[in-house]
Amino acid sequence: MITLLQITGSASLMKLVIVSGVSLIAGGILSYLLWNLSLSRKSKNIINEAISEAEVIKKDKILQAKEKFFQLKTEHEKYINERNNKLTSAEYKFNQRESILSQKIEENERAKKEVDLIRENMTSQMALIENKSEELDKSHKQQVEQLEAISGLSADEAKQHLIESLKEEAKTEAMSYVNEIMDEAKMSSTREAKKVVIETIQRTATETAIENAVTVFNIESDEIKGRIIGREGRNIRALESATGVEIIVDDTPEAIILSAFDPVRREIARLSLHQLVTDGRIHPARIEEIVTKTRKHIEEEVAEVGKRTTIDLGIHGLHLELIRLIGKMKYRSSYGQNLLQHSREVANLSAIMASELGLNPKLAKRAGLLHDIGKVPDDEPEIPHAVFGMKLAERYKEKPEICNAIGAHHDEVEMTSLISPIIQVCDAISGARPGARREVVESYIKRLKELENLALSYPGVLKTYAIQAGRELRVIVGSDKVSDKDADSLSYEIAKRIQDEMTYPGQVKITVIRETRAVSFAK
Repeated sequence: MITLLQITGSASLMKLVIVSGVSLIAGGILSYLLWNLSLSRKSKNIINEAISEAEVIKKDKILQAKEKFFQLKTEHEKYINERNNKLTSAEYKFNQRESILSQKIEENERAKKEVDLIRENMTSQMALIENKSEELDKSHKQQVEQLEAISGLSADEAKQHLIESLKEEAKTEAMSYVNEIMDEAKMSSTREAKKVVIETIQRTATETAIENAVTVFNIESDEIKGRIIGREGRNIRALESATGVEIIVDDTPEAIILSAFDPVRREIARLSLHQLVTDGRIHPARIEEIVTKTRKHIEEEVAEVGKRTTIDLGIHGLHLELIRLIGKMKYRSSYGQNLLQHSREVANLSAIMASELGLNPKLAKRAGLLHDIGKVPDDEPEIPHAVFGMKLAERYKEKPEICNAIGAHHDEVEMTSLISPIIQVCDAISGARPGARREVVESYIKRLKELENLALSYPGVLKTYAIQAGRELRVIVGSDKVSDKDADSLSYEIAKRIQDEMTYPGQVKITVIRETRAVSFAK
């Protein structure tokens, strides 16, 4: 019983499973068919929409193409019209030029005919002129022959004789004219010039300082020399290396010589030695330390001296570099004359002389202080100091009048202002006064010999004597070879040549002496 029920339950379960499977398959097939039907409908809708959109895009593109075609057509027609207009104008211009050219050709042909006529006329006239010239030459030769027969001289000899006589007469008249002009100028200008210069010099008083190429450092005893030299000379080598100064320790009692061309270096070496000897500690490290401090102190002192100088002279607004260069003038010299004292003196002289002449004294004083600024820079240019000083003044924005006065005080550049000759004159006054400058004996003797030899090179000069330290040259000439008029011209020529060829302080007076001596003996 139980088994039968179980079999019956299993059969019904199998039927149920088969029916469920068949139903599931039928439902899947039905769903697939329905999905295919809906998909085909959607595809047809999409295709229809795509076809309609394609038609719309096609119509838009056709419209755009038509618009572009019309636009290109319009532009092309416009271009064609412009080109036609240009061709028309060019054709018109060409026709005008053609007509002008034809007119010019006609004018040239007419001018050519006229030139041919003129040339024919000139040819006939030239023939007439040649005939007349031949006739004149014949008559001139006949006259010359007649004159030569009458005078007994040839034409060349008469011409040379006339030229010589006219030359002598012109030379004599020229010298007398020059002497008259010079005498008149001296009478009218010498008095006022002397008055201005003398008053200027009297109102300025400065000290004279002579600088040398060496400095003598005094010591208390010769024992210090050994300490300065050091073991195997290490101290003196360190000192020379740090200062750039040659230190000469010889048998001179209680003295050491410091030799250098630069006064600033010598001053640094002197102050460093003084501090080292006073302190007592002398070794290479201490030497470098003292020299560095001394160099810094000197630089500060240079700036202070420059500021004090400008304040004393009442000069304001100078560039700091120019003030430093003015301070360095204290340690420079020119022919033994201290450069700072010389510049101060020139500044004061220039201000006084400018006031006397009605010019700007402040401008003159500024130019006088800066006139030798080109001598003191650290670098040494290969141009004259006056030109270099002018460039420095231009670099630091000084006025054109001051720059020109600096550059022109030795005639390196042309003077363009009234201040320039004042600076030149005051520089000469300061340098040429007695005791201001010192010359080396050899150069002094050489300059005097050159003066005497220059005058001896002229014919008729017997003896020459340079006196008053080369400020006067006396020339003795032979009375039989040089006349009184020739003596005037000889003095002028010697002075001109000295001025052009030689360098000298102040001025040189040339005196030509001519005397006639009659000597006889009583026996």
